[in-house]
Amino acid sequence: MAAADLGNDLRVLRYPVGTDAGEEDLVTRARVAATVRPDGTLERGRTGEVVDLAVVGDRDNLAQALILRLLTPVGSLAALGHASYGSRLHELIGTAKDTARRNLCRAFVLEAIAAEPRVDPAAVSLDFDPAGEAPDSLVFTVRVRPRDGGDSAALTLEVGG
Repeated sequence: MAAADLGNDLRVLRYPVGTDAGEEDLVTRARVAATVRPDGTLERGRTGEVVDLAVVGDRDNLAQALILRLLTPVGSLAALGHASYGSRLHELIGTAKDTARRNLCRAFVLEAIAAEPRVDPAAVSLDFDPAGEAPDSLVFTVRVRPRDGGDSAALTLEVGG
């Protein structure tokens, strides 16, 4: 089966892992500036430090999209016309870690994954990692399958605070 085209987007996470993106910055690269002459030819300028936006594509793009969806509180983008985007995982921060909370976590993750149009609405699997958890966090791995084919992709997150 051919791999799915998972699209491109701006890279907002340095690595496709769950993280606090507050410390991320734009990637800077040296680039040659050029201007267009009246005759249509390019006049090359000096090489200078220009801020370029990095692009992420395919499986890394899907991983980033899922991380951002899971870490964004549902409703926080309502003013931008995306009231249902995000997840309810933030509701679990500061709560007791027990079977009921794990079941809520599972429900919140599956609900958010089902809303991502590039993956099958049902996750292939969702497993918790109690050995990798801190006293105030839940660690889980969710495996999804791209809607248009290709191998499944796994994403591990730690939710806590």
